[in-house]
Amino acid sequence: MRAINLLRLLHANLNFQVSQMQISYLSNISNSSKLHRLQNVQEIANEQRDTASFGAFFNDITEIFGTNDLTPGDAFSEILKSGKTHGSEEDSKVHSACSQNVCRNVKENTLQEKENTMVLTDAQLGNLDEDDVSRVVGEITRIVRGENDLASMEEQLDNLNYVMKPEIVEKVLKRCFKVPYLAMKFFKWVKLKGGFSCTTEIYNTILYVAGEAKEFRLVENLLQEMDNYSLNKDIRTWTVLISQYGKAKRISEALLAFKNMIKSGCEPDAIAYKAIISSLCTAGNGELALEFYRDMVDKDMVLDIGVYKMLMNCLARLGDITAVRMVGNDMISLSLLSESKVHGCVLKSFCNFGQIKEALELIRELKNKNFSLEPEYVKTLVRGLCMADRITDALEIVDIMTRKGNIDHKVHGIIINEYLQRNQVQKALDVFESMKETGHAPPISTYTKLMQRLFRLNHYEEACKLYDEMLGRGMKLDIVALTAMVAGHVSHNRISEAWKLFKSMEYQGLKPTWKSYSIFIKELCKASRTDDIVKLLNEMMASKIVIGDEIFHWVMTYLDKKGELGVKEKVQQMYRASKLDPQTCEESGEQEPVKTEFSMDVIIHQPRLEKVDCSLVIHTEQDVQGLFKILSSSMDWSLVKEKLEKSTIKFTPELVLKILHNCNMHGSNVLKFFSWVGKQVGYRHTTETYNMAIKLAGSGKDFKHMRNLFFDMRRNSYIIKSDTWTIMIMLYGRTGLTQMAMDCFEEMKADGYIPSGGTYKYLIVALCGRKGGKVGEAIKIYREMISAGCVPDRELVATYLGCLCEVGKILDAQECTDSLPKIGYTIPLSHALLIRALCRSGRVEEALKVADKVEKEKSTVDQLTCGSIVHGLLQMGRLEEAIAKVDSMKVSGITPTFHVYTSMIVHFFKEKQIGKVIETFEEMRRSGYEPTLVTYSALIRGYMNVGKVNDAWNIFFRMKCKGPFPDFKTYSMFLTCLCKVGRSEEGLQLISEMIDSGIVPSTINFRTVFYGLNREGKQDLARLVLQKKSDLIRKRKILA
Repeated sequence: MRAINLLRLLHANLNFQVSQMQISYLSNISNSSKLHRLQNVQEIANEQRDTASFGAFFNDITEIFGTNDLTPGDAFSEILKSGKTHGSEEDSKVHSACSQNVCRNVKENTLQEKENTMVLTDAQLGNLDEDDVSRVVGEITRIVRGENDLASMEEQLDNLNYVMKPEIVEKVLKRCFKVPYLAMKFFKWVKLKGGFSCTTEIYNTILYVAGEAKEFRLVENLLQEMDNYSLNKDIRTWTVLISQYGKAKRISEALLAFKNMIKSGCEPDAIAYKAIISSLCTAGNGELALEFYRDMVDKDMVLDIGVYKMLMNCLARLGDITAVRMVGNDMISLSLLSESKVHGCVLKSFCNFGQIKEALELIRELKNKNFSLEPEYVKTLVRGLCMADRITDALEIVDIMTRKGNIDHKVHGIIINEYLQRNQVQKALDVFESMKETGHAPPISTYTKLMQRLFRLNHYEEACKLYDEMLGRGMKLDIVALTAMVAGHVSHNRISEAWKLFKSMEYQGLKPTWKSYSIFIKELCKASRTDDIVKLLNEMMASKIVIGDEIFHWVMTYLDKKGELGVKEKVQQMYRASKLDPQTCEESGEQEPVKTEFSMDVIIHQPRLEKVDCSLVIHTEQDVQGLFKILSSSMDWSLVKEKLEKSTIKFTPELVLKILHNCNMHGSNVLKFFSWVGKQVGYRHTTETYNMAIKLAGSGKDFKHMRNLFFDMRRNSYIIKSDTWTIMIMLYGRTGLTQMAMDCFEEMKADGYIPSGGTYKYLIVALCGRKGGKVGEAIKIYREMISAGCVPDRELVATYLGCLCEVGKILDAQECTDSLPKIGYTIPLSHALLIRALCRSGRVEEALKVADKVEKEKSTVDQLTCGSIVHGLLQMGRLEEAIAKVDSMKVSGITPTFHVYTSMIVHFFKEKQIGKVIETFEEMRRSGYEPTLVTYSALIRGYMNVGKVNDAWNIFFRMKCKGPFPDFKTYSMFLTCLCKVGRSEEGLQLISEMIDSGIVPSTINFRTVFYGLNREGKQDLARLVLQKKSDLIRKRKILA
């Protein structure tokens, strides 16, 4: 039975098959556990069953922590029990799972670093001198990483006289593991060298590199090569596979690798078990992880402490309390940590994952065994209660421990931080004051958080009082507190005070950091202080602090909005100066550093800068058109390259950006041009040009080249911002590759980048889509977005609610709607978005119930939702109710929107009432509405459905002549309708028009026309469709 249950669990959690041999193996693991282990588990289970049931939660707390020897009359206790509250009692928040996993992630990273060290441990180099080996490896590495672009990598390597010994190749690959596609390129070259033979160690390294790049198809090819070369797979090979598959959450492959390792005769060691258990825990498969853990224990192996903690967290998330305690007991018996620290780990696992009852039971047991309750236990429990949305219970514990005099300031800080996250600032201040009255000095971090929130709420005077209080207490302020105060001054237009305080940092022995400057500049942009912004940029350059693309982007965006183009040009020059290649400067032979200072009136710079910076050249539209003509002149790159070399155009990042933006149909040549121009003397790409190139490659579904460009950015030390990650996530998502989008999102966070609102939006939209949709993940990411403080726009909320309603998750949709007013949405708009989503998913009755329940601002809600309700009623064929709703709108003074008219037109077409269609269309125009793309598309589809093809073409020609011009959706809809009625040849005509108009037909468009022509017996034209598709792919993708 146990094996069958594991099989079902594997199917449910992984959604793909695992071989019967895997299941058999896991079953054997389960059955081979030792008897004394099962007895220990049974004893723990019996103890839990014998424990008396809990009464009221407050009674449990007082019983555990005690109420004797309390000092009455304490101010903090009086505040808690007086019932005095401030602010909204109804405020709530959606908790993010991120904070729960911080400790686990740190341990995971530690494990992975150890694994990396294991995999990339340098081998001995035989009789070679170590200094010579290091020199040779360094020289080869510089060539591979492209530090000299004058010749190709292969050409430079061929010119070397070094013998490529396996030890040297292995070391080079290890040094290039952060630029995987270059490492793979070098590996491919070295395999073709005559007389060279690969080793298992080299393949282990390149397997690790490929796994880090998530190139798992290449991993499979490399494994096949090992078999072809008769290379044995050792324990490191299998461990690398398990680890890399696990990190990518490809659990089926990781399990299969573990099984194949045993089948090959390799006995798993502790590192292999660590890899598989860590992978399963990361993927949330606690039951399987536990089975492997038991097998490992039976073999008397010991894991790293981090793996034990990770396993406990995973089991606690699943609610397997007995197993959590068992793992804790093993840690105690193995003396991995002191008993008190192990109990703290178990308690943290319970609290992090909402097992509060079990956490209290553990503390009760420790007290009964006369264990001292360490302060860390109290902090863990209070934090867990706050995370479980039980702050009142947390306050009870703080009250008791405060009156017993056994509490530190960190516990108060947890409560204060929780109230601030809930936006209950007054309650946070009450706890803050009580904390001081009980003799606890708040730390600087608590003061800083309170000041920041008060500034945000326009309570300037109160925030300044807190700052003065810190000074009065003689506290040595840190850079974070001073920066928060500077930002507060600027946000309340106290610019002189902000500058005075900013200048005082150096007198206090603190040097402003990049973060301090960036916050100051951001606030100055909000306050429209152009002079101060330029002054601060000059200070950053004088202090030799790298300003970076992010700050320049803020400033230039602000100047664009303000229309201060002259200042923007000066800031752009400053930006170009910051990008100046040091090697180019060294060519002058001058050792004197270039000093550049920009002001509002004068730009002082060295003459050398003008000579080097060709980006000061201004291009005309004629230059852009000329370059576009060259790139689109031929599909033979050698001919295009020859024309480019003969051209007199001065290439700049701005010009390249325009070309990348406007040449979507010629992606192959443009991307080759991007690579070519990057190697030209005096030219250097920017982060923006790379981002656009990545977008162009992904738009053509050339995801391999897209990733190569990303790695190229890293290799050449370009600043990678969250925008770069967002573009890749968006492109994966639009294509339906939602798992790759999720992997990219996780990789982004793992690398320390903070997702922006746009990042969350594109990922959620992809997860809500019909192709590759994952509603559960969408809910998780949306909650994470809200917890991160990002406000979703109206489009995202509409998409998200529509997805929830479509799959029947009405409670989640209602929860989302209720939370919208807390992030700035009006109540009428919040209700309107939910009603619209319900109507579009065919749940009109539920939508009407929601509308009837609205009490406040009902007229506004009716105005916003009337069109959606009419649309829903018409979809269900309830014409009379829909017309009655429209009439009631008119009586109430609400003019029907063009959406209402369009819905009526669609309905009348379904009923084949052409006269009513024309009547409704004319009434729409008399009401002052011009037909939109949606309206015209409805007319075309309607005429096609009733067999009036000529009328549909007339509408289409009218759009092309007078506008609005047909877009991708209009073309797709029309050619689909034509193919359905046996006029696929006209659909082929639309395909040609799309390409000529710069609109890229989709694979579905080509397929629809191809199948239609074949059905009609027009095979020659069908082959023409395939030829057009092939030509388009060649134009847009770089083919190998």
